[in-house]
Amino acid sequence: MSGETLYLKAELCTEVTVDDVFLKDVAKVYCADPHVTAKVKAIKIHRFREKEQTRQVFSILKLIEMIQQACPNVSVENVGEMDVLVKRVNVNKNEGFIVILKIIFVAGISFFGTAFTIMAFHNDIGINKVFGKVYELVMGQAAANYTILELAYSIGLALGIIVFFNHIGGRRITKDPTPIEVEMRIYEKDVNNALIETADREGKTIDVS
Repeated sequence: MSGETLYLKAELCTEVTVDDVFLKDVAKVYCADPHVTAKVKAIKIHRFREKEQTRQVFSILKLIEMIQQACPNVSVENVGEMDVLVKRVNVNKNEGFIVILKIIFVAGISFFGTAFTIMAFHNDIGINKVFGKVYELVMGQAAANYTILELAYSIGLALGIIVFFNHIGGRRITKDPTPIEVEMRIYEKDVNNALIETADREGKTIDVS
């Protein structure tokens, strides 16, 4: 183990489903000596206890301290995050029906909310009058009822939504992430950074003394 260099790449946020948290759960570890790698991965960094907060923030310095206590002659190079957020997630296998109800509720809110927003926008700009005026200018007479313009616009609106969200049912049109996925990743990263900064300000970060 003497003179070995170990590379540590910690993740910003890690979710665990068990009480005991090991270093391999929060970071990727590489060392030319496989025995060092195995020993470092097996280091237990925390145990979530009952009534304890389900989120803990670790400074990378604390993880390095633990590694060097277990392997004193190993040099550690950090190539990842400077702080690590660990979340204890309770997985209940009996929540299947409740999860389905939540999905249906969110899908319903999203569908009807979006439909109402589109209708309210169209009503606000008076799109029926716009279509009527365009039809009259092109055809030379007023439209008696709904025209090809409304039909084409409705089809185009549906196709535009499908292309924008990159989904047809459960299938992707392209391999690119959808706008919602991009926004969710940005939101998730912002939340994790805020939790880490809050823990640091409140002095709750598990750090070296």
